[in-house]
Amino acid sequence: MSIDVTLDQGVLILSLNRPDKKNALNKLMYQQLVQQLQQAAQNDEIKVLLLQGSAECFSSGNDLADFLQSGELNDAHPTVMFLYEMAKFPKPVVAAVAGLAIGIGTTVLLHCDLVYSTGDCRFQLPFTQLGLCPEAGSSLLLPLLIGHQRASSMLLLSEAIDGNEAYRLGLVNQLVDKENLLEFALNKAKKLSALPADAVQSSKKLMKSGSAVKQVIEQELADFSRLLKGPECQQVIQQFFKR
Repeated sequence: MSIDVTLDQGVLILSLNRPDKKNALNKLMYQQLVQQLQQAAQNDEIKVLLLQGSAECFSSGNDLADFLQSGELNDAHPTVMFLYEMAKFPKPVVAAVAGLAIGIGTTVLLHCDLVYSTGDCRFQLPFTQLGLCPEAGSSLLLPLLIGHQRASSMLLLSEAIDGNEAYRLGLVNQLVDKENLLEFALNKAKKLSALPADAVQSSKKLMKSGSAVKQVIEQELADFSRLLKGPECQQVIQQFFKR
C-alpha cells in the first residue's frame, strides 16, 4: 500500500508512503485516495482530513510513466476523480508539507484549508516546461491566492519557491521545523476536530460558495489532454525517458 491510513481522535491521516519514488503519485495511490475521501465525507466519526508525506518529502508529483499508461483523462480517470473529490470535500483539510511539493504536490494544497510546511520546502509547477498547462483548478485558485503576476512566475515560468516565500505569499499558514512538522499539523487537525463539526463545515462551505473550481478543472483537463498529445509535450517526454 502506498497510502497509509490512520484515524486519530476524529482526524483521518492519509500519508503518502512511496519513498523510493519521492512519493510520486500513481494510479493505485489515486484510487486509494479517492476511496478514502469518499468514505470520509460520509463518516460522521471523521471530522478532519490530514494529508501528509514524510518529514523528508511530501510529493514529487505524478509518476510520469504510470500517468502516461493510465488512459484518457475523463471523469472516470483516478487522477480526475481525485481532483473533483478534493475540490468538493466538505470537511476541513490540513496538509503537512516537507521536502518536495512538485506539480500536483503543490496544486493539491490549493484545496486544503490549513497548510504547514518547512522553510526549505520546494514548491514548483513545471507544467509549461513539460509542454502542458495548469491543472487541479490552479489557473483560478493560485492567482486568487497570491496575485496574477506571482502566479505567472510559477505557472508560466515554472519558477520554484521555498517555504519561506510560500509563507510570505499566503500559500502556507505557518512554518515549522522538520522535526516537529507532522506532530504540529496533527495537533492543529485535532484542534479543528474538537470544534463543533457542523459549524466548521458550514464555515468552510460559506468560504467556498460560488466557486467556479469544477468548471475550471474541466477546462484545464480539456487543454491538458490536447497538449499531452501534442508535439511539444511528446518531445519533452521522449527526452525524459532517454535520461
